[in-house]
Amino acid sequence: AVPKKNRFVGFEAFDELLSSGVDVVLLATPPHFRPAHLEKAVEAGVHVFAEKPVAVDGPGIRSVLASCQLAKKKKLSVVSGLCLRYNYGFQELVQRLHDGAIGDILTLQANDYRGSIWYKERQPDWTDMHYQMRNWYYYTWLSGDFNVEQHVHFLDVCSWAKGAYPVKALGMGGRHVRTEKKYGNIFDHHSVVYKYADGAKLYSNTRQMKGCKSNLSAEVQGSAGQARFSERKNGITIDAKGEEPWVYRGENNDFYQTEHDELFASIRAGKPINNGEYMA
Repeated sequence: AVPKKNRFVGFEAFDELLSSGVDVVLLATPPHFRPAHLEKAVEAGVHVFAEKPVAVDGPGIRSVLASCQLAKKKKLSVVSGLCLRYNYGFQELVQRLHDGAIGDILTLQANDYRGSIWYKERQPDWTDMHYQMRNWYYYTWLSGDFNVEQHVHFLDVCSWAKGAYPVKALGMGGRHVRTEKKYGNIFDHHSVVYKYADGAKLYSNTRQMKGCKSNLSAEVQGSAGQARFSERKNGITIDAKGEEPWVYRGENNDFYQTEHDELFASIRAGKPINNGEYMA
């Protein structure tokens, strides 16, 4: 158990934590707080694991980018919670795509279809702030909505595979089943088309509705074939023109553990990892 003197609660808890003499922090509060906590941690000379997403708006993203640049100068590790980057199978598939396995990448599709999530019933002694903090997922100022909070995983995979970031976006979303006041102000579905500088497009769809089919994956269409990213068994594949279909058969690592293993290995070796650019 954590000694009582090392337990900190409230909006000032992070400052108290940093003052306690820690060397590493794991940032996993509601995303609204991530930019401020990252900035304070880097200024204090502390290594960081930053859960995704790292911000809920533009100013937050710019703050994170600046903090990660400072971390580089101070030789601090900053590892992102975009855990699919640490999936060995995904890593191999991305390398094959970058080596031209399916030619030029023309179209990508990011899918995140899943069911409903948790909700915390309001208690008699909770203030409005307490209630929203307990149900942070349902408030955009705290979570950024789930196009950012959850779907960011496969949006990131697509831009990782493409080797670039979109320059334009056009989308829509709404509330079909999350119509009650208790669901705050987030949507239950989003659909966005992202456009890259070379004209390639990423079609992004995400939905959270109970009783519907789930699909968490990314698909990539190239000039000479197609590829698929999925955490399901035999879900990492390439089907290229004139080639035998390829399926990843290597080690299926626990990438949640791997990202932490690599963080602490980098600290011990004095060779900092900085995931700053892609995590923002």
